[in-house]
Amino acid sequence: MTRQLWTVALPLALTAIAAGCGGAVREAAEQGPVGAAPGHDTLEAGALIPAGYGTLRQDDIAVRIELEGVQVKAIPLDESIIRTLSPDSYRALRDLKESRRVEVESIAQRSGAHQYDLWYVSFFAIAPEARFSPMEFIVTSNGRDFRPLNLLPLTPGFGGQRLRVREVQSAIYIFDGALDAAQPLTVRAETARNDEWASILRRIELERAAIRSRVQRAGD
Repeated sequence: MTRQLWTVALPLALTAIAAGCGGAVREAAEQGPVGAAPGHDTLEAGALIPAGYGTLRQDDIAVRIELEGVQVKAIPLDESIIRTLSPDSYRALRDLKESRRVEVESIAQRSGAHQYDLWYVSFFAIAPEARFSPMEFIVTSNGRDFRPLNLLPLTPGFGGQRLRVREVQSAIYIFDGALDAAQPLTVRAETARNDEWASILRRIELERAAIRSRVQRAGD
């Protein structure tokens, strides 16, 4: 039952956040990711895959970590990754990222980051009065530990670091742009870790190939 509640809560939270930011900002298919040069593709050299042809769910590209009383989900907001999602899931994440662009850029500038990498991180309570430590979230890539430069809370009460049962608190995490989501990663939250990103990457790469095939067939 807990997994079902979490699966429902995440997309609802994303939709509510995006809708509450002055209206959705719809993407142009050729537009690059926030904080990177236009046309940037971290998974493969060349043009970005077109938006709107993906079939993956957010759960398919999410890193999940189980803590005591808390489930953590983390999704890199790299444009080349989220374009493998189904259209509705892609728009929810893209609109969220775009609606907070100005705030994120301001935070990144104050942190001294000219290029940065964004992740969406959620904490979901499966026990009453659960606690979480938002800054104890580390991504290890190529032997280097990346700690958040800063974060942008998306839900009221995030700074309280406390959750009621079934409550979700979320934030956009801002990392140094040297963090490369195209490589295998280890994600740690407090004392727990997840090493499954290499498997998720293979799933993403298969979907990217499938999307290019769909686009080609649509153009024939």
